[in-house]
Amino acid sequence: MTDAVIHARKRTPCAATWVQDAHCFVGANADVLSQFPCYCGCGPMGHGSNYACFWQREGVLDTHALGCGICVDIAQDVMRGMKQGHLPEIPSAVDDDKHFTAHQPPIAKC
Repeated sequence: MTDAVIHARKRTPCAATWVQDAHCFVGANADVLSQFPCYCGCGPMGHGSNYACFWQREGVLDTHALGCGICVDIAQDVMRGMKQGHLPEIPSAVDDDKHFTAHQPPIAKC
């Protein structure tokens, strides 16, 4: 288990399992998720990629994705694609709304 995964589990104890999984996956696959833009409208927050929705930099958690289902959906879909042995084409994945799975907002409850 990488330091990013351990850190994500410790920092998101109240988040739903699928949200924790997304944080861990993004932390362990920064090189991949840094290539995927986010389309939730978080650009003005300084988020230039889906990675930035989860991590400000390696080891420093960004809490935005804890409350944004779109960010988590993008990470989950990339994770699912990697498990199946492929990645969606980056530009078309974001442009094609039907590609991403829709979850309820990932609200942490403690």
